[in-house]
Amino acid sequence: MRIWIVALNTFRESVRDKVLYVLLLFALTAVLGSKAIGWISIGQDIKIVKDFTLASMSVFGALIAIFVGTSLLYKEIDKRTLYTILSQPMRRWEFVLGKYLGLGLLLGLVVLVMALVSGLYLLVLGGKPDAAYFLAALLIYWKLLLVTSFAVLLSSMASPILGAIVVFALYVFGHATGVFLDLPAQFDGTFSKTLLEGLYYAFPNLGNFDIRAEAANGVPINPSYVLFALAYGTLYSAAVLIAAVWAFENKDV
Repeated sequence: MRIWIVALNTFRESVRDKVLYVLLLFALTAVLGSKAIGWISIGQDIKIVKDFTLASMSVFGALIAIFVGTSLLYKEIDKRTLYTILSQPMRRWEFVLGKYLGLGLLLGLVVLVMALVSGLYLLVLGGKPDAAYFLAALLIYWKLLLVTSFAVLLSSMASPILGAIVVFALYVFGHATGVFLDLPAQFDGTFSKTLLEGLYYAFPNLGNFDIRAEAANGVPINPSYVLFALAYGTLYSAAVLIAAVWAFENKDV
Protein backbone atom coordinates (compact mmCIF):
# COMPACT_ATOMS: atom_id res chain seq x y z
CA MET A 1 0.00 0.00 0.00
CA ARG A 2 2.83 2.42 0.82
CA ILE A 3 4.45 1.70 -2.54
CA TRP A 4 1.24 2.45 -4.44
CA ILE A 5 0.67 5.66 -2.48
CA VAL A 6 4.11 6.88 -3.59
CA ALA A 7 3.46 5.64 -7.14
CA LEU A 8 0.14 7.47 -7.47
CA ASN A 9 1.58 10.63 -5.96
CA THR A 10 4.53 10.45 -8.39
CA PHE A 11 2.11 9.94 -11.27
CA ARG A 12 0.11 13.03 -10.29
CA GLU A 13 3.26 15.13 -9.89
CA SER A 14 4.64 13.99 -13.25
CA VAL A 15 1.34 14.75 -15.00
CA ARG A 16 1.66 18.35 -13.80
CA ASP A 17 5.24 18.61 -15.10
CA LYS A 18 5.43 21.16 -17.95
CA VAL A 19 8.24 19.23 -19.63
CA LEU A 20 5.84 16.33 -20.15
CA TYR A 21 3.35 18.44 -22.12
CA VAL A 22 6.04 20.04 -24.26
CA LEU A 23 7.47 16.65 -25.23
CA LEU A 24 4.00 15.14 -25.73
CA LEU A 25 3.04 18.05 -28.00
CA PHE A 26 6.16 17.49 -30.10
CA ALA A 27 5.43 13.75 -30.21
CA LEU A 28 1.85 14.19 -31.42
CA THR A 29 3.02 16.78 -33.94
CA ALA A 30 5.58 14.30 -35.26
CA VAL A 31 2.92 11.57 -35.49
CA LEU A 32 0.46 13.76 -37.39
CA GLY A 33 3.19 15.24 -39.57
CA SER A 34 4.56 11.85 -40.60
CA LYS A 35 2.30 11.91 -43.67
CA ALA A 36 4.51 14.65 -45.14
CA ILE A 37 7.48 12.27 -45.04
CA GLY A 38 5.33 9.54 -46.59
CA TRP A 39 4.83 11.69 -49.68
CA ILE A 40 8.52 11.24 -50.51
CA SER A 41 8.00 7.53 -51.27
CA ILE A 42 5.17 7.01 -53.73
CA GLY A 43 3.00 4.07 -52.74
CA GLN A 44 4.89 3.54 -49.48
CA ASP A 45 3.26 6.28 -47.44
CA ILE A 46 1.44 3.97 -45.00
CA LYS A 47 4.65 2.04 -44.27
CA ILE A 48 6.53 5.30 -43.72
CA VAL A 49 3.81 6.60 -41.39
CA LYS A 50 3.85 3.37 -39.34
CA ASP A 51 7.62 3.40 -39.02
CA PHE A 52 7.77 7.12 -38.18
CA THR A 53 5.00 7.00 -35.57
CA LEU A 54 6.64 4.07 -33.79
CA ALA A 55 9.98 5.87 -33.87
CA SER A 56 8.28 8.94 -32.37
CA MET A 57 6.88 6.83 -29.51
CA SER A 58 10.36 5.51 -28.77
CA VAL A 59 12.29 8.78 -28.95
CA PHE A 60 9.83 11.08 -27.19
CA GLY A 61 8.92 8.42 -24.63
CA ALA A 62 12.63 8.05 -23.85
CA LEU A 63 13.00 11.82 -23.45
CA ILE A 64 10.10 11.87 -20.98
CA ALA A 65 11.62 8.94 -19.06
CA ILE A 66 15.02 10.65 -18.99
CA PHE A 67 14.07 14.23 -18.11
CA VAL A 68 11.38 13.29 -15.58
CA GLY A 69 13.08 10.15 -14.22
CA THR A 70 16.50 11.65 -13.52
CA SER A 71 14.95 14.23 -11.20
CA LEU A 72 12.61 11.90 -9.27
CA LEU A 73 14.81 11.23 -6.23
CA TYR A 74 17.10 14.25 -6.58
CA LYS A 75 14.12 16.62 -6.39
CA GLU A 76 12.95 15.08 -3.12
CA ILE A 77 16.45 15.45 -1.65
CA ASP A 78 16.91 19.00 -2.94
CA LYS A 79 13.56 20.20 -1.56
CA ARG A 80 14.17 18.45 1.78
CA THR A 81 10.80 16.68 1.49
CA LEU A 82 12.58 13.33 1.67
CA TYR A 83 13.20 13.75 5.40
CA THR A 84 9.49 14.09 6.10
CA ILE A 85 8.69 11.07 3.93
CA LEU A 86 11.32 8.80 5.46
CA SER A 87 10.32 9.85 8.98
CA GLN A 88 7.10 7.97 8.31
CA PRO A 89 6.98 4.15 8.52
CA MET A 90 8.40 3.75 5.01
CA ARG A 91 11.52 1.94 3.89
CA ARG A 92 13.81 3.44 1.30
CA TRP A 93 13.35 0.58 -1.15
CA GLU A 94 9.58 1.13 -1.01
CA PHE A 95 10.09 4.80 -1.85
CA VAL A 96 12.37 4.02 -4.82
CA LEU A 97 10.04 1.34 -6.18
CA GLY A 98 7.04 3.63 -5.76
CA LYS A 99 8.78 6.38 -7.72
CA TYR A 100 9.63 3.92 -10.50
CA LEU A 101 6.10 2.54 -10.72
CA GLY A 102 4.64 6.05 -10.76
CA LEU A 103 6.72 7.05 -13.75
CA GLY A 104 5.96 3.68 -15.34
CA LEU A 105 2.24 4.47 -15.09
CA LEU A 106 2.83 7.83 -16.73
CA LEU A 107 4.81 6.29 -19.61
CA GLY A 108 2.12 3.65 -20.05
CA LEU A 109 -0.48 6.41 -20.44
CA VAL A 110 1.74 8.32 -22.88
CA VAL A 111 2.42 5.26 -25.07
CA LEU A 112 -1.26 4.28 -24.98
CA VAL A 113 -2.38 7.76 -26.07
CA MET A 114 0.21 7.90 -28.84
CA ALA A 115 -0.65 4.37 -30.03
CA LEU A 116 -4.39 5.16 -30.15
CA VAL A 117 -3.86 8.52 -31.89
CA SER A 118 -1.48 7.03 -34.45
CA GLY A 119 -3.80 4.04 -34.96
CA LEU A 120 -6.76 6.31 -35.68
CA TYR A 121 -4.55 8.42 -37.94
CA LEU A 122 -3.58 5.33 -39.93
CA LEU A 123 -7.25 4.43 -40.34
CA VAL A 124 -7.96 7.93 -41.64
CA LEU A 125 -5.14 7.56 -44.15
CA GLY A 126 -6.53 4.22 -45.31
CA GLY A 127 -4.07 2.04 -43.47
CA LYS A 128 -4.63 -0.70 -40.92
CA PRO A 129 -2.91 -0.83 -37.51
CA ASP A 130 -2.60 -4.61 -37.15
CA ALA A 131 -1.47 -6.73 -34.20
CA ALA A 132 2.21 -6.35 -35.15
CA TYR A 133 1.88 -2.57 -34.84
CA PHE A 134 0.53 -2.74 -31.29
CA LEU A 135 3.07 -5.42 -30.31
CA ALA A 136 5.77 -3.00 -31.47
CA ALA A 137 4.20 -0.32 -29.24
CA LEU A 138 4.20 -2.78 -26.31
CA LEU A 139 7.91 -3.53 -26.75
CA ILE A 140 8.63 0.19 -26.99
CA TYR A 141 6.90 0.63 -23.62
CA TRP A 142 8.95 -2.20 -22.14
CA LYS A 143 12.11 -0.53 -23.45
CA LEU A 144 11.04 2.73 -21.82
CA LEU A 145 10.62 0.92 -18.49
CA LEU A 146 14.22 -0.25 -18.79
CA VAL A 147 15.38 3.29 -19.59
CA THR A 148 13.37 4.53 -16.59
CA SER A 149 15.17 2.12 -14.26
CA PHE A 150 18.51 3.65 -15.35
CA ALA A 151 17.05 7.14 -14.87
CA VAL A 152 16.02 6.26 -11.31
CA LEU A 153 19.48 4.81 -10.65
CA LEU A 154 21.19 8.00 -11.86
CA SER A 155 18.69 10.11 -9.93
CA SER A 156 19.97 8.56 -6.71
CA MET A 157 23.60 9.17 -7.62
CA ALA A 158 23.95 12.39 -9.63
CA SER A 159 22.34 15.71 -10.51
CA PRO A 160 19.48 15.71 -13.05
CA ILE A 161 21.63 17.29 -15.79
CA LEU A 162 24.48 14.79 -15.46
CA GLY A 163 22.02 11.92 -15.06
CA ALA A 164 20.10 12.95 -18.19
CA ILE A 165 23.31 13.09 -20.23
CA VAL A 166 24.44 9.65 -19.05
CA VAL A 167 21.06 7.97 -19.59
CA PHE A 168 20.60 9.57 -23.01
CA ALA A 169 24.06 8.34 -24.03
CA LEU A 170 23.13 4.88 -22.77
CA TYR A 171 19.88 5.04 -24.80
CA VAL A 172 21.80 5.85 -27.98
CA PHE A 173 24.56 3.34 -27.19
CA GLY A 174 22.00 0.63 -26.39
CA HIS A 175 20.68 0.75 -29.96
CA ALA A 176 24.15 0.32 -31.43
CA THR A 177 25.51 -2.62 -29.45
CA GLY A 178 24.93 -4.98 -32.37
CA VAL A 179 28.05 -3.65 -34.10
CA PHE A 180 30.16 -5.31 -31.38
CA LEU A 181 29.27 -8.71 -32.80
CA ASP A 182 29.62 -7.70 -36.46
CA LEU A 183 33.34 -7.03 -36.32
CA PRO A 184 35.57 -7.56 -39.37
CA ALA A 185 37.79 -10.62 -39.61
CA GLN A 186 40.85 -8.59 -38.56
CA PHE A 187 39.54 -8.62 -34.97
CA ASP A 188 39.44 -12.42 -34.70
CA GLY A 189 41.50 -13.70 -31.78
CA THR A 190 42.30 -10.23 -30.44
CA PHE A 191 41.71 -8.79 -26.97
CA SER A 192 39.63 -6.01 -28.53
CA LYS A 193 37.10 -8.51 -29.87
CA THR A 194 36.80 -10.20 -26.48
CA LEU A 195 36.34 -6.83 -24.79
CA LEU A 196 33.74 -5.60 -27.27
CA GLU A 197 31.80 -8.85 -27.10
CA GLY A 198 31.83 -8.55 -23.31
CA LEU A 199 30.43 -5.03 -23.60
CA TYR A 200 27.70 -6.36 -25.90
CA TYR A 201 26.45 -8.74 -23.22
CA ALA A 202 26.98 -6.30 -20.33
CA PHE A 203 25.18 -3.26 -21.76
CA PRO A 204 21.42 -3.31 -22.34
CA ASN A 205 20.65 -4.27 -25.91
CA LEU A 206 17.75 -1.95 -26.68
CA GLY A 207 17.67 -3.31 -30.22
CA ASN A 208 15.89 -6.37 -28.80
CA PHE A 209 12.76 -4.23 -28.45
CA ASP A 210 12.87 -2.82 -31.97
CA ILE A 211 10.44 -4.52 -34.38
CA ARG A 212 9.48 -1.35 -36.24
CA ALA A 213 10.50 -2.76 -39.63
CA GLU A 214 8.32 -5.85 -39.18
CA ALA A 215 5.36 -3.79 -37.96
CA ALA A 216 5.68 -1.27 -40.80
CA ASN A 217 5.73 -4.02 -43.43
CA GLY A 218 3.00 -6.15 -41.85
CA VAL A 219 5.34 -9.07 -41.12
CA PRO A 220 3.92 -11.48 -38.48
CA ILE A 221 5.76 -11.35 -35.17
CA ASN A 222 6.87 -14.58 -33.52
CA PRO A 223 5.18 -14.68 -30.07
CA SER A 224 8.21 -16.41 -28.56
CA TYR A 225 10.39 -13.45 -29.55
CA VAL A 226 7.99 -11.02 -27.90
CA LEU A 227 8.07 -13.11 -24.71
CA PHE A 228 11.88 -13.18 -24.83
CA ALA A 229 12.05 -9.39 -25.17
CA LEU A 230 9.57 -8.90 -22.31
CA ALA A 231 11.52 -11.30 -20.06
CA TYR A 232 14.84 -9.66 -21.00
CA GLY A 233 13.51 -6.19 -20.18
CA THR A 234 11.92 -7.32 -16.92
CA LEU A 235 15.07 -9.04 -15.61
CA TYR A 236 17.39 -6.21 -16.67
CA SER A 237 15.10 -3.56 -15.16
CA ALA A 238 14.89 -5.54 -11.91
CA ALA A 239 18.70 -5.74 -11.72
CA VAL A 240 19.08 -1.99 -12.30
CA LEU A 241 16.38 -1.22 -9.72
CA ILE A 242 18.22 -3.35 -7.17
CA ALA A 243 21.32 -1.26 -7.85
CA ALA A 244 19.23 1.93 -7.48
CA VAL A 245 17.86 0.75 -4.14
CA TRP A 246 21.36 -0.13 -2.95
CA ALA A 247 22.69 3.29 -4.00
CA PHE A 248 19.82 5.10 -2.28
CA GLU A 249 20.13 2.99 0.87
CA ASN A 250 23.80 3.99 1.15
CA LYS A 251 23.23 7.63 0.29
CA ASP A 252 23.86 9.98 3.21
CA VAL A 253 20.56 11.89 3.34
